[in-house]
Amino acid sequence: MHGAWGGVVPEIAAREHVGAVNRVLAAALAQAQVPWADIDGIAVTAAPGLIGSLLVGVAAAKTLAWVYRKPLIGVHHLEGHLCSALLADPHLEPPFLCLLVSGGHSSLVWVPAWGAYQILGQTRDDAAGEAFDKVARLLGLGYPGGPALEKAAQTGNPKSYPLPQGKIAEAPLDFSFSGLKTAVRRLCEKFPPEALPVADIAASFQHTVAEALVQRTLRCAETVGARTIVAVGGVAANTGLRSRLQTEAGARGWQVVFPPLSLCTDNAAMIGCAGGLRLQRGHVSPLTLTPRSRLALTACDELYR
Repeated sequence: MHGAWGGVVPEIAAREHVGAVNRVLAAALAQAQVPWADIDGIAVTAAPGLIGSLLVGVAAAKTLAWVYRKPLIGVHHLEGHLCSALLADPHLEPPFLCLLVSGGHSSLVWVPAWGAYQILGQTRDDAAGEAFDKVARLLGLGYPGGPALEKAAQTGNPKSYPLPQGKIAEAPLDFSFSGLKTAVRRLCEKFPPEALPVADIAASFQHTVAEALVQRTLRCAETVGARTIVAVGGVAANTGLRSRLQTEAGARGWQVVFPPLSLCTDNAAMIGCAGGLRLQRGHVSPLTLTPRSRLALTACDELYR
């Protein structure tokens, strides 16, 4: 639906949410075979994100919470991604360092305790997933770009074209992928469309992104003394990144936790998991909860006031 536009169109997304929310709820309840009486609370993504889509979800959640007299738990989208690691390792306990890489976010988050977050590194411009989508478009691979570019890279040589990592001297733990995207565009302009070495460029790009993410993650882990690294978000499904991080961290004797591939991209399970943890700690949102298109992960407690 969004592929024709090369990205998500907010208005289309919101309208489709309206049309899908009731049948998705019905299907989920039928598949789980759980009656409303056995449900402890209603978790819903409340921030950040596309405001039209958030409004639909929050309105539905408020209605369910009021009708069935259940507590409402607004969830920060990024906290949901963090909790997706628990669905891979239920025994995961802080402290750990999280590499959170998705279509809209690239961050290094120190987690000393669940609900306590410190941002140690973040993107200055394009997020890693956004860069994947834009480069895939340059290579004519369509949308969404991540899976298509990874598939193309499988037959390419990752050392074909040296590309810039976008290092920031004054902030060595921060990311910058805008220059990398520009470098790929200029590289593509050197070839006629029919002779574009798609596989080699895709492999070189993927290698450069993985190198940037892994190097900064390892440096950050050494700085804070982390011995457990968690990688979450849509880009954490990339096999090149998984392999490189697992190898490098494993060589140091560190544990690495990835969610299952199906739970790397946005999903309801991670929001339910985060909501459950919040409810266990007595965090409940008011029925006046207002969705927010922007909200820092460090301010997610504002959803429960």
